[in-house]
Amino acid sequence: MSDHISLVGNVVGELERRTTRDGGPVAAFRLAVGERRLDRERNEWVDGHTSFYAISAFGDLGANALRSLRKGERVVVTGRLRLREWENETTRGVSADVVADAIGHDLRWGTTRFVRAERPGDAAGSPSEPAHEDGSEQARTDPAGADGWAVPGAGAEAVADREQMTDAVPVGGGDGPF
Repeated sequence: MSDHISLVGNVVGELERRTTRDGGPVAAFRLAVGERRLDRERNEWVDGHTSFYAISAFGDLGANALRSLRKGERVVVTGRLRLREWENETTRGVSADVVADAIGHDLRWGTTRFVRAERPGDAAGSPSEPAHEDGSEQARTDPAGADGWAVPGAGAEAVADREQMTDAVPVGGGDGPF
């Protein structure tokens, strides 16, 4: 049995690239999740207990994590928690391992830019677009327009219909407080 968990913490070291038995990508890293609180008597922030988690991300998530995450960055991880008992010559312990379902930067501490990853089924030979002014890659254009969140297979007509409906319907229908 596994438990779902959400963690917010800092990437402890550089990500390690591993592979599954069939050659699929795996990103492995440690996440430090610390408690920080305001000591009202001293009027200063103090660090509390820090827990460390071993994070594994498989497949496309792992490949994208390897390209995106760096040591020290603050991230949000959701996944399945597995407690693993271990033992060596001198000590016994329990390790908290998380198989990630989703990973993202914590936007409270900075900004990030989403770049849609190329998929094996994407149109081959499509012209690549120029890089942004800051040198980062730019996502290819798709029928969804700038937001990139269309339903797979939806053509430009569906996107135009969606935009027209969005413009025509007032938020909240005009009856509520919004």
